[in-house]
Parts: sequence; structure tokens; C-alpha cells
Amino acid sequence: MFNEQSLYDQLQRGFPLQPRPYQALAAKAGLCEHALLTLLARDLGSGRISRVGAVFAPNVIGVSTLGALSVPPAQLDHVAARVSACAAVSHNYARSGHRYNLWFVAGARERVTLDATLASIGDLTGLAPLDLPMAREYHIDLGFPLARRHGVRSRRPAGMAAPAAAVALDEDDWRLVAALEAGLPLTPRPFHALARQARLAVPQVLERLAHWSAQGVIRRLGVVLRHGRFGYRHNAMCVWDVADARVDAIGMRLARQPRVTLCYRRERRLPDWPYNLFAMIHARSAQDLQAALAQVRAAAGLEQVPGSVLVGTHCYKQRGTRYATEVPA
Repeated sequence: MFNEQSLYDQLQRGFPLQPRPYQALAAKAGLCEHALLTLLARDLGSGRISRVGAVFAPNVIGVSTLGALSVPPAQLDHVAARVSACAAVSHNYARSGHRYNLWFVAGARERVTLDATLASIGDLTGLAPLDLPMAREYHIDLGFPLARRHGVRSRRPAGMAAPAAAVALDEDDWRLVAALEAGLPLTPRPFHALARQARLAVPQVLERLAHWSAQGVIRRLGVVLRHGRFGYRHNAMCVWDVADARVDAIGMRLARQPRVTLCYRRERRLPDWPYNLFAMIHARSAQDLQAALAQVRAAAGLEQVPGSVLVGTHCYKQRGTRYATEVPA
């Protein structure tokens, strides 16, 4: 009898780049291909998983930013609905702990398109969005271990993450990105369907995906969980105002903490937003979240550094970042 949590631990990365990947994954788990596809279809339909697909490294094939709005509490649901309706928005969360209480991620193929999205959100909501592009990545993964009690990472980064260099994509590449963003189909030969959408041969698709994975353009390839459906119902975005001369050293120290799922430096926006170091912590309970926050602050030497903790209160939208929405699939 297979263990579902252990199975999903395995499925979150290392997706086989071969004609029948689900068959290979099922064999490793002691299942038949049909049983695995049935399980994935069930959990995709129920919303437990977002997709089977690629997580691209940020700002490598396109551009993205973290945006925020300061919304009167009585209008939060209404404004959030307008933000979520934007095709370029992938994540949209309400957070408590700061006057900027609605946080979203938006992506695009080019910065001019992203700027237009932010301007449109401003027009639709009547509120000026913060634009906080990433300046440096320390740790980004968002794979969620399920079999271990606290979701502790089995491996910690030895040093600052080496970001993948931005790559120039041709139109064939962009068609493949557009086809991949919605996720791989749950069929025995998913890369054949992907190849038809991208108007490429299957070997070309597999070669490109292998190359992007080796380059770090694709951070991981596999099942993307909706972490709240697997018990990680509590999260906090922690931010600090760290002196520029020290932020990389502290960011690396912070990224090594097993409870940190995301860690990066972003641009300040003075006087409204003085913080430049960000970390995300996910937990299964409010008590565990507070314990993890205290542990992380102490271990990274951040107890006396000015900061703020923005606790997630509602998820309005969650999917993979879309960079190629303007490109026909």
C-alpha cells in the first residue's frame, strides 16, 4: 500500500523527460500508470494540486514583480476580485499586520507589459500599487515536504543561490512556455500534447525542457501543490529593513534556516515601504508559525532589526506565474 504523502514528496520534482513519464513515476511508487493518473486527476479537480508542470526561475524568461495595495478593510474582497481578474496576476493574498494588506504577483514577457498591468490595476481599483521587483534571490523553491512533521527541508543551501542568467527565447520557445504554463495534461503521453500545442516535434520539446532544467531556467518540474490543502494553512511574509552592506550576508543566513520557504531581497519604495529583505514561512498551525518565526529571527540574528510580519489571512488566487499570456498557444 503506497503512502500518499511520500508519493507527493517524490512527485514535486524530477519529472521524467521521456515519452511516458507517468508510467515511469507510477512504477517507482508501485502503482500502475492508470492509478497514478486517476489520483492526479482527482486532486487536480478538487484543487489539492495546482498543476503538473514547470516552476520557472524568476526574471529569467520574462519579468515579474510583487505588488501591494493598501485597501480599506470593508472593500478588500471587492478590490481583490478586480486584481484577481487580471490575467497577468498569478497570486493574490490578503495579509494582516500592515496597512498594505493585499499582495499579488504579476508577470509578463516584457517590462513594458508588466508596467501596463500595474497601471491597469491602479485604474481598476483607484489605488496606487507598490511595485517591488526582486533584486536578489537567496532561496526559492516552494516544494512542500509532506512526510516530515514540520516540513523541514532535507537540504539547506550551502550559500547564496546562483541565479540563472536571463535567456533570450525565440518564438518556438515562447510557444512552448505558453503551452507549459497551464500544466502538463494528465494523459499517458503528455509531451505529445505539449508538442502539438507548441507546434514542435516531441524530441524538440524534451530537448528544450532538459536544457532549461540544466541551466536553472526551470527551477523544478513536477507536481505543484496547493499547500493549504495539504495542511500548510498558516503562512507569514516576514520583512526587514537591513542595511545594504549587510543584507546579502543576512539573506544567506536566513535562507539556510529550514523553516524558510522563500527568501529574497527586493527594492525599497521610500517612504511607503522601507523593507528590503523578505522571507516566507509556512506552517501547519498558528502556534507552530509563531514558534518558527521566533526560531528564524534568532538564528538569523534579526531580533533587533526593524521589521514587520504580515500573516496570510485569505488566498484569493494561486497559480503559476504567467509570462507568455499574450502569446497564442
